[in-house]
Amino acid sequence: MGLKLDRFSISGKEVLPIIEGGKGINISTGLTAGSFAKAGAVGTISGTNPDFYDENGKYIPYSFNPKATRKEKHDALVEQSIRGCIAQAKIAHDVSAGNGRIHFNFLWEAGGTKIIMEEALSKTVGLIHGITSGAGLPYALSDIAGKYNIYYYPIVSSSRAFSILWKRSYSKTAHLLGGVVYEDPWLAGGHNGLSNQEDPKVMQDPYLRIVAIRKVMNELNLSHVPIIIAGGVWNLTDWSKYFNNDEVGLVAFQFGTRPLLTKESPISDSWKQKLLTLKEGDVSLNKFSPTGFYSSAVNNLFLQELYARSERQMMASRKQNEEFSCEIIASNGITKFYVKSADYDRALAYIKDGFDTFLRTPEDTIIFETQNTAELIKEDQQNCMGCLSGCRFSNWSENEKNNTGLLPDPRSFCIEKTLQDVGHNGSIDNNLLFSGHHAYRFATDPLYKNNHIPTIAELVEKISIGE
Repeated sequence: MGLKLDRFSISGKEVLPIIEGGKGINISTGLTAGSFAKAGAVGTISGTNPDFYDENGKYIPYSFNPKATRKEKHDALVEQSIRGCIAQAKIAHDVSAGNGRIHFNFLWEAGGTKIIMEEALSKTVGLIHGITSGAGLPYALSDIAGKYNIYYYPIVSSSRAFSILWKRSYSKTAHLLGGVVYEDPWLAGGHNGLSNQEDPKVMQDPYLRIVAIRKVMNELNLSHVPIIIAGGVWNLTDWSKYFNNDEVGLVAFQFGTRPLLTKESPISDSWKQKLLTLKEGDVSLNKFSPTGFYSSAVNNLFLQELYARSERQMMASRKQNEEFSCEIIASNGITKFYVKSADYDRALAYIKDGFDTFLRTPEDTIIFETQNTAELIKEDQQNCMGCLSGCRFSNWSENEKNNTGLLPDPRSFCIEKTLQDVGHNGSIDNNLLFSGHHAYRFATDPLYKNNHIPTIAELVEKISIGE
């Protein structure tokens, strides 16, 4: 079944309502964004720690003085991120040949986001046409957009979230609201906007949530502003009831997962081949991210280790009392905890199996780890460069003390380290592998038959006719 996708104005230009989903750290690049724009659609550059290059075009890895403080490393990360944004924007502009639109995407809860946004926009005037942001409530997005006279696109997962943003700040800069991105919190890849009131195991119908957002927007005289549907978007024929539907209004569609498997995609060949073999259920929601948000990722060895680590967890006390009466001692012969009698045999079994090092969590529990893994966890925590506004893994925070006030959480991981590694040809088994839940469709979609990997231009053409 085909369709005819009509163009309309996005960020000030008539384009196909097909938008590249932003994927950090270096997956949505100037090349991918420029290619989407060249095809008459909207390309998106991830502004979260993007790559930059020397005068010969050689990639320069992010680097930090090992003796620097966390704050000094954070400042260096911000500076390098700004350079990366500028480099990628120039590439996207050149590749686009003046076609389409090019947006920046920023993880709102990333470290130094507002500074990076402002500096990057001030140095890419005329190259970038819109900014989008989510993973948190990007309340200052409209203020920054107004300062640089650029369109903005908040990412929300509910009408309530948009209402809060509108009342707090967006009403002051309504004329630059280019669209509202509805990102399905159960199906989208990467970080998801599930609230504490929503069950990660009980998926809600996106139609009802999108209609609720449109109702709020209509009440605010925003019927002309498109809702950009993201998360679980694969083939537009799956979304036929959203076209020419007064309850939904004007819509565009954001594709995050499908661009991974294109010739321009920077991910490794092994990652691309992995995508072609995924089965339904291989991508799952988890809450291991140091942001504290739920996220969707491929259930590989990396994720399985995090699940196992959390399972080797129990309540424990430094002091012996009536409730915590049984003593356990770590392999170093020094670290001592007391556990409940009901947990004692399980604790001894973990120790016998080599998980004989105890790491405290912020919740009065300990996890049992091998000595080698425990040392790696502590090393990663010490090497923190403040990539998030607040990190539960390392306890970094952008507050005055640069500290959350909580214990570092060993059940999480250094997200900067793993995303940088997998994004630069690292192991796809031992790193975090973000993906949308419909990635299993690569295996059966005719476009990818016989391991065919399309160009972005080919992908945009197929999407635009419902294939």
